[in-house]
Amino acid sequence: MIRRHFQYKETIATILADTEDHITAAIQGMLAARMEIERCIARDPFFSITYYPYTPDDRSLTVLRMSDAATRAQVGPMAAVAGTIAWAGVEAMEKEGALFGVIDNGGDIALMSDRTIRVGVHAGTAPSSNRRAFLVPPTERILGICTSSATVGPSVSFGTADAVTVFSCDTAAADAWATAICNQVSADDDSIFQRITDPSILGVFVISGAFERSWGDLPPLVHAQVDSDLITREKAIPQDNNEQHGMRLSL
Repeated sequence: MIRRHFQYKETIATILADTEDHITAAIQGMLAARMEIERCIARDPFFSITYYPYTPDDRSLTVLRMSDAATRAQVGPMAAVAGTIAWAGVEAMEKEGALFGVIDNGGDIALMSDRTIRVGVHAGTAPSSNRRAFLVPPTERILGICTSSATVGPSVSFGTADAVTVFSCDTAAADAWATAICNQVSADDDSIFQRITDPSILGVFVISGAFERSWGDLPPLVHAQVDSDLITREKAIPQDNNEQHGMRLSL
């Protein structure tokens, strides 16, 4: 298995693949998705700044996925950007013939796998952080596993949770709902779960300090020692080199 760090502008990702061709396909897929988003923002800057659902005139697949997911989760479309870009990368790997491919775009993961893999939970300073992992079975369909945090990473959050991880067959929706749930859930208020009527959402796992909550259908959670070096994060790299390493969820 090849592990490759990829970094381009705000996209900071870890790619796992069996061949270099699949790595190349993943990068091309992510860059193509980014180009669609950048073109949309150039014509309609409101798309990139609103915290509310918004559907621009742009009809490109990436923008439509972000807008649709944001509408279902009742957040701004950029809440789905990382998961949607990762999704496009794994789809490109699939078109190249890959049976195994994982892209972790800063904690928002899209994957397909012909083998069982472990996805470790990273929740900052929460007591259980880096001590457990989801045991994700083989899947022919692309699966989204996206995490939002109010205490880890640079993303905007209006909540307090250390990690909200959402599983979905729609990676854009997993990303958008992770943000929506993280914005609202707490040990005193988990009413947000009553709002999850989106049929694409399979399960949710919340960590906020010592408080934990599971909702829906989740893979088994097993003991693991997550290597912090595998967490996807920005690296200082030469300007002419866009390839390197990285995870809010680590593999």
